[in-house]
Amino acid sequence: MATFLYKLGRLAFRRRHFVALIWVALLTLAGVGAASAPPAGSTSFSIPGTEAQKAFDLLEQRFPGQSADGATARVVFKAPSGEKMTDAGNKAAVEKTVDELADGSEVASVADPYTGNAVSKDGTIAYASVRYDVSGMELEESTKHALEDAAEQARESGLTVEVGGDALQAVPETGATEIIGIAVAAVVLVITFGSLVAAGLPLLTALIGVGIGVSSITALASALELGSTTSILAMMIGLAVGIDYALFIVSRYRAELAEGREREDAAGRAVGTAGSAVVFAGLTVVIALVGLAVVNIPMLTKMGIAAAGTVAIAVLIALTMIPALLGYAGRRVKPAGAKGGFLGRRRRGGKDGAEKETGPAKANLGTRWASFVVRRPLAVLLLGVIGLGAAAIPASDLELGLPDDGSQPTSTTQRRAYDLLSEGFGPGFNGPLLVVVDAKGSDAPKNAFTQVSDEIEGLDGVVAVTPPAPNKGGDTATISVIPDSKPSSVQTEDLVHAIRDAGGDIEADTGAQTLVTGSTAMNIDVSEKLNDALLPYLVLVVGLAFLLLIVVFRSILVPLKAALGFLLSVMAALGAVVAVFQWGWLSGLMGVEETGPVMSMMPIFMVGVVFGLAMDYEVFLVTRMREAYVHGEKPSQAVVTGFKHGARVVTAAAVIMMAVFAGFIGSSESMVKMIGFGLAIAVFFDAFVVRMALVPAVLALLGKKAWWLPKWLDRALPNVDVEGEGLRTADERGSGPDEDRELVRT
Repeated sequence: MATFLYKLGRLAFRRRHFVALIWVALLTLAGVGAASAPPAGSTSFSIPGTEAQKAFDLLEQRFPGQSADGATARVVFKAPSGEKMTDAGNKAAVEKTVDELADGSEVASVADPYTGNAVSKDGTIAYASVRYDVSGMELEESTKHALEDAAEQARESGLTVEVGGDALQAVPETGATEIIGIAVAAVVLVITFGSLVAAGLPLLTALIGVGIGVSSITALASALELGSTTSILAMMIGLAVGIDYALFIVSRYRAELAEGREREDAAGRAVGTAGSAVVFAGLTVVIALVGLAVVNIPMLTKMGIAAAGTVAIAVLIALTMIPALLGYAGRRVKPAGAKGGFLGRRRRGGKDGAEKETGPAKANLGTRWASFVVRRPLAVLLLGVIGLGAAAIPASDLELGLPDDGSQPTSTTQRRAYDLLSEGFGPGFNGPLLVVVDAKGSDAPKNAFTQVSDEIEGLDGVVAVTPPAPNKGGDTATISVIPDSKPSSVQTEDLVHAIRDAGGDIEADTGAQTLVTGSTAMNIDVSEKLNDALLPYLVLVVGLAFLLLIVVFRSILVPLKAALGFLLSVMAALGAVVAVFQWGWLSGLMGVEETGPVMSMMPIFMVGVVFGLAMDYEVFLVTRMREAYVHGEKPSQAVVTGFKHGARVVTAAAVIMMAVFAGFIGSSESMVKMIGFGLAIAVFFDAFVVRMALVPAVLALLGKKAWWLPKWLDRALPNVDVEGEGLRTADERGSGPDEDRELVRT
């Protein structure tokens, strides 16, 4: 592979005009596609195989024309202090608002509070339910403005008016912190390279890659029903890996220049060596993201595939556009340690700008740290494991759920409407359960409906049960159940299971099937489905990556150590997420206004993304160690050599990735905020504790055993030559990789 990538790097360097033209054309094409694409429509949230989804599908069949997936809104009214909503003036204002809402072109129905029993017992709060013909993402802006205007006119009469539901849902905003994250990345690159030109290359290529990826997602959003969160997550991951992959290749290019190579040859060797690591690191990320499909939740599958596509683009750009831009930059990108660098020693003389040391080189920080770890490996290992174990303790209290209006900032009208409804009708009113009774197989459907209703009324935790509402055929009925606990609570989850258990007994007696659905039940089913899928997903992704790393490192213990270290870092990151978003530690600093359950898909999504990113650092750092080992160095010295060449760049890459992820903490979308924080803290734990401390400690303790591989397996495995051994051997023989055909291994 190294030889093939070497040729690709040299070709891109020579044909830089052609390469640049191709990528600019792709960016333009994607941009035109995004600009001309129709707006994204409904993003259906289906969960195949769950009871909630089965009930939802049954509703669409048995209750046609009711816009089961249409947007909804609750306009909540609160009377001024000392007044009631039943007072004549307040009642007139509400009825006027209801009439205005009913005139909307996309409105399916509006329920009057006074005829629909939607006034609180104390008479201070009332609400009007509005149902639309289309989903929230498909609503026209004029319809949303009409809803907001109606609420504003009602406020002018002295009432407190807020609007809840999904009719006013907006595309999540990431905030200014995203720009700050990119700015931090730019500063780190300038410090690392000591040159604005060299620092600008990774940023430029990453932005081009993300531009192509996100524009493509936007262009396909309507056809594939991709939500706005999909493009944000693709941007988040694409920026991080795009900058990092380019960083490693540019760093290796400067190192090759420092050895006196011509620029074209240096570009080829940088792509052949660091580029090989980029390919395998990117492949592990793609495996982890595409593997999300095993969960069988279409939305999660689409998010994973879209992000994986952006990662693949980042890899291709790093392998082709970086050497092309290095050709344009010429002598403005200096050799490592050359004059003008912030972090290197000044050199003089040498071929093509490379400079010779004027004195003995002082050991860099990476070398000194690795030497310290090699001398005290057991102490470093124990300290790191204990520290990560302590950080993981909060994960034992992990509660899962999906965000609702109760997790919105208090500045939003949706959150204020949620609080008013809780105040007037109880916390469970914001998460009603919809029970669907399928009596098609029953001899007495009406009796079955009544029996289900009576059984639910007798359960603990139930505040109210509406009378059964049968369809025209009389074989199916719906029953609304109001719990006495908030939607995301454990008590509500227990109630859902209690209703389903009671339904089993009723089916045995009457032949009628009882199904529970609604947003609350849907969230509970999602959480359980994700929990059940976590172990198979771990086995699949870690297993495939383990096999891939065996091929890369030609070792059994090194990939095993990499996987175990990843588990430590991801558990510690989950503990941090629980501490902040569930317990409320540092919640003010993170902009978390409401604590509660951790988003259901957070653990499995974090496992997928963090595993891929963790393997990045493993590949980049350990390939340098193996490169030194196969060239004859002792195992402990190979660890030090690997840190000498790779620690600074890995550190810079980790800081950049943390900055990019942390930039999304400012998002208005609670899911994006949580993922940004979780990934940033996970990268910190994995890069600076696992890869920088535990990895050298374990390798020092294992010695030569770390690189052991059974002979039969060594013969069976393909030689992918990630370390560029073929390039070095050809160089030692005095023939270039192009001439030494026996050394070509791809």
